Amino acid sequence: MFGFLKKTADAAPSDASSAPSWRERLKAGLARTRAQLGGKFKSIFSRGKVDAELLEELEALLLVSDVGIEATRYLLEELKERARRDRIETPEGIQEALAAALLDLLRPLEQPLDATARRPFIIMIAGVNGAGKTTSIGKLARHFQARGLSVLLAAGDTFRAAAREQLQAWGEKNGVTVIAQESGDPAAVIFDAISAAKARGVDVVLADTAGRLPTQLHLMEEIAKVRRVIQKADPTAPHETLLVLDANFGQNALAQVKAFDKAIGVTGLVVTKLDGTAKGGVIAAIARQCPKPIRYIGVGEGIDDLRPFVAKDFVDAIFE
Repeated sequence: MFGFLKKTADAAPSDASSAPSWRERLKAGLARTRAQLGGKFKSIFSRGKVDAELLEELEALLLVSDVGIEATRYLLEELKERARRDRIETPEGIQEALAAALLDLLRPLEQPLDATARRPFIIMIAGVNGAGKTTSIGKLARHFQARGLSVLLAAGDTFRAAAREQLQAWGEKNGVTVIAQESGDPAAVIFDAISAAKARGVDVVLADTAGRLPTQLHLMEEIAKVRRVIQKADPTAPHETLLVLDANFGQNALAQVKAFDKAIGVTGLVVTKLDGTAKGGVIAAIARQCPKPIRYIGVGEGIDDLRPFVAKDFVDAIFE
């Protein structure tokens, strides 16, 4: 009922054959969110009528699932309007109407990243401690390689030795070069990496940065400096500024998006660890309150468990 998915610049020819298995993994990864939402939807919708009682129960459920006040209000109003317009009087009809409203809300976030627009295409990656930033970089490296692009990693997290070692391990696993220093200025490391990428004709540079909290103002200023140095290396860069969000943070993720956007101009999001939380509804809150494109979502530890965000697949995984 939601129409056909369009082919995107980020898609590879092999995606069509691998899509069913990915949708199954996505469905499994969203099991907790589906149990929180999808399973309880059936109970709420069983009366087959969109009345005040149903709307009240649905509002409480959506808020508990971190959908947020703004998105919850939007979805309830859409459901009421669709029920009135289409004279919906069955549990199945109510579920289809809510799923369609959620899809309409999330679809604008589905903007696949085209990393072929520049060469090298420089991606700056930020996030709070523990969000899965360095792991996401390793998975992104594999993702771009699978699309025939060469990749270079910049170990810009010079504060945590384990981060540099972790990134080097991902480099070895993917067979890509990692530019790193034992210590020093993170901006200098990334500057060197961009210079190396230009000299070697590398397609994509993934620049790691140290994890930091939005409340650590001096560190937020430092990451703004890193961005300025990247612009000195290439006036058109960074071509993408990705913020990695841990889905477990729920509503706190909104504050992170706003703070990092103010400091470095976030252009896209990577939402990780959706398999470990019932708070997948936060994606709806992002869509309503700070609508940044969700470039990728992660639903597992495997190297292929980070994929481009497809709104229809996400909604289907919750309601099936």
